[in-house]
Amino acid sequence: MMDNRQPDETVNIAVDGHNVVAYSYGEGDEVLFCLNGGPGLPCDYVRDSHSWLADKGYRVIAFDQLGTGKSDRPDDDSLWTVERYVEETETVRKALDLSVVHLYGQSWGTWIGIDYALKYPANLKTIILANGAGDIPHLASELKRIRQSLGSETEAMMQRHEAEGSLDHPEYEAAVTILNYRHVCRLDEWPDAVNRSVLDWSMGPYKTIWGANEFSPVGNIKDWNRIPDLARIAQPALVLCGQHDHLTPACSQKMHDALPNSRMKVIKNASHLSMWEAPDAYFDVLLGFLDKFRSR
Repeated sequence: MMDNRQPDETVNIAVDGHNVVAYSYGEGDEVLFCLNGGPGLPCDYVRDSHSWLADKGYRVIAFDQLGTGKSDRPDDDSLWTVERYVEETETVRKALDLSVVHLYGQSWGTWIGIDYALKYPANLKTIILANGAGDIPHLASELKRIRQSLGSETEAMMQRHEAEGSLDHPEYEAAVTILNYRHVCRLDEWPDAVNRSVLDWSMGPYKTIWGANEFSPVGNIKDWNRIPDLARIAQPALVLCGQHDHLTPACSQKMHDALPNSRMKVIKNASHLSMWEAPDAYFDVLLGFLDKFRSR
């Protein structure tokens, strides 16, 4: 796995009257089209961790979603919906003249990816849903369970600050920090690409779609549930998650059970950033899946 590999091509794409920046590594017709998490994160942490697959015969595409990274950052909350990001994904695919792709979604990218697959099924060869969820109300119940693992007093404290709108209180931020190190990235030192993404987090898309932090989903995605629709995704699917992921193995299991042609792998000793925490295990599964369904 390589960090800070330079893209072979950087492309500016017009989306909704704004500029979106895409990055391309490698060449050929076997395309891994990456949708990173967030919302509001630059694509660095997914782009840099997966770009080395260009050496395995895959063209790897990632892009800074509108509102993030080097793409434009309009101040318009009406833009921050999963539906608009689905159309943005299709605009990027067509602008890069991609045919059928291996669609990869990580975290928030799985929600875009699922809705994209349901609307544009002819454009997919396979779909990879990494560290994601197909049912936000179910995920909310899992997050509540995770929060309660800190103890009843801490959970009560978090609820109080959420009710009062004092999420910047040191004790609330300390609890979120503990949860992040248990369930988001368990490495003692976070990789440079992860830090670049996290330190450049765009809060407009994040707060509008998701909420104030990873453990409190209250944005416009809060009622989203596609489990009843997953039977319509006929392409081979790979569902990945970390053993300690805050988008828990139970969330992945629900997707796996609902998808008609899927396989699932829980990456041991990893959480939400499995590609950085346990790269050997993660990429062994991912590359094995991609190689099985690449054109000969």
